[in-house]
Order: sequence, then C-alpha cells, then structure tokens
Amino acid sequence: MFRTKTFVFSWLCFCHLVGVFADADEVKSVSVKEGDSVTLNTSLTEIQKDDQVLWKFGLNRSVIAKISQEAGIFNTYDGPDERFRDRLQLDNQTGSLTITNTRTTDSGLYEVSIKNSSSEAKNRFNVTIYNSVSLTVLTSAAAAAAVGSLLIGAAVGIFCIYKKYRKTDQEGKCHLLMLHL
Repeated sequence: MFRTKTFVFSWLCFCHLVGVFADADEVKSVSVKEGDSVTLNTSLTEIQKDDQVLWKFGLNRSVIAKISQEAGIFNTYDGPDERFRDRLQLDNQTGSLTITNTRTTDSGLYEVSIKNSSSEAKNRFNVTIYNSVSLTVLTSAAAAAAVGSLLIGAAVGIFCIYKKYRKTDQEGKCHLLMLHL
C-alpha cells in the first residue's frame, strides 16, 4: 500500500515537472481528480473544411476520436477495452476532446494530429487521473513526516541544551569544591 502511494506521489511530481519544462511542441501535463471531467484542447479556434482531426490514446496509439469536415465524419470511439464508453465528447467547433467521469485507467498519453492541405500539427498530453483517497493519504503521510522531523529537531535541541547545562553544572561543582579546600 505504501509503495503504491509513493508511486502515485512520485508520478504526480514527475508530471508536474514535465509540465514545467515542456516546450509548446512537447508533451503537456494534465492532472485531474477521478470522477471529474478533463478537456484536452487542440490548437484550433475553428475547424476548417479541409481539416482532419485525429485523437489517439496510449502506447498503442488507439484511435479514440476522428473529425473530417469534408467526409462528414465526427466520431468518438470507445477505445481499448471499451474504457471510454459513452464518456468522450468532441467540440464541433475546435475539435477539443473532453473525457467525462474520469477514471484512473484513463491516465496515459493522448495525441491529437491536425492535418489539412497545407500543414500538419501534433499536440501530446500526459494525463494523470488521481483518486482523492491516495491524495489524502499522501497529504497525511507528508504531514506526519513534517511532524516527525520537528520532533527529531526538538529532541536534538533539548539534548544539546541538557549537555551544555550539565557541563556548566559540573564546572560549578568543581569550583565549589576548590573553594572549600
């Protein structure tokens, strides 16, 4: 259980770093809580007549959505293992993809390619869906670690003070003994 939580925490940190250091042409990092919706935006403000938009998911790059204005295609697909059944929505103006009622199994790499007669563009998204239980446990673990660090620091401080006063007290006793002689 602890290993799983550590992995989830590490993965969230990694995804955050990927988002910080990514260029516009690189992978964009997106995190969302399980059960919420997430929208992955294309670079389009409006789909043109000759635009073709293709959304893919996972390492196998399974097609999960396709738009072709000329051919009249505007479809979403259930994806591998039908994991996206009735949960994908396409914006008919921009081609953006929304995943509703997200699940942790929706985590992964999403890619959209936009082609027309004069150009081709790709955007990639690394999506992480986290469940609130793991996040709560991770937050609790971090708080416990902080409290533990404070307690260790306090114990070291008390020990140093004790040692200092003990040394001072012993020097005082030696001084008193010499006065009595």
